[in-house]
Amino acid sequence: MTLASNISVLKLVPILKECSEDQLRLLAFSAEEVRLPAGHRIFNEGDRADGGLVICSGRIQLETGLGASAVKQGVYAAGTLLGENALLVDAGVRPVSAVALEECSILKISRSLFLRMLQEFPEMAVRLFQEKAADFKKMTDSLSRAERRLSYAGTLSDQLHRKE
Repeated sequence: MTLASNISVLKLVPILKECSEDQLRLLAFSAEEVRLPAGHRIFNEGDRADGGLVICSGRIQLETGLGASAVKQGVYAAGTLLGENALLVDAGVRPVSAVALEECSILKISRSLFLRMLQEFPEMAVRLFQEKAADFKKMTDSLSRAERRLSYAGTLSDQLHRKE
């Protein structure tokens, strides 16, 4: 793929949507473009997570488990970033495996490259921090609501058992 087409794909990635053309050009130029044949296992569940992958073309299936017991977790196409957390922090290991369903082209973005981008473009880091903080707040709010519902259900269950 060309640099221009890689930049076009990077524009589709939600965490990169606010990046300037120059920032995306630098990222596309510095990332490693890899072509993969159909059936290629890109990474395995439990592998070290050292960065993210942006799908430029083709489709990739994520799955947990191995062999006949593998459970499909979804199929993803161009513009998808796999391993977003691994771009930002040492996420440890991959929670899923990734397999190319057809011939694919991906951009491998190392954590060190992405962190260098954030250092060079602090406005990008601030925006990303604000987005992640908003995501975290939504998640904690959702957990609080779930906790209240579970607590209420537990109270009802206790009341029913006392009446018996």
